Amino acid sequence: MKKLVLVVLFTFIGLNMNAKEKPNKNKKVEIEVNGNCDMCKKRIEKAAYSVKGVKSATWHADHQDLHLILDETKCKVIDVETAIAKAGHDTQDIKATDAQYAKIHGCCKYRTDGNH
Repeated sequence: MKKLVLVVLFTFIGLNMNAKEKPNKNKKVEIEVNGNCDMCKKRIEKAAYSVKGVKSATWHADHQDLHLILDETKCKVIDVETAIAKAGHDTQDIKATDAQYAKIHGCCKYRTDGNH
């Protein structure tokens, strides 16, 4: 009887370990991205699309967010945020360096609190 219980227990544990969440090929994500205008929109979306695995990228100035659809087998959200920061825009997790931020057009400057 003990052997049967152990076999059932190990089978259950084995099944749970194999039931890890598989990468989603059409994961929908929203991330905060700072910007101001249509030039920002183009720059942010271009940076997002530069990451292999991004299927859709739409930035909304009114909400300061980027709606993404990405293939998790090819990229991670942090990869997209890194590309956007390199283009000069702060995201919720990664801030553009002062040098990256300085390269964007004057009307695109969004930092107002001296946080450069």
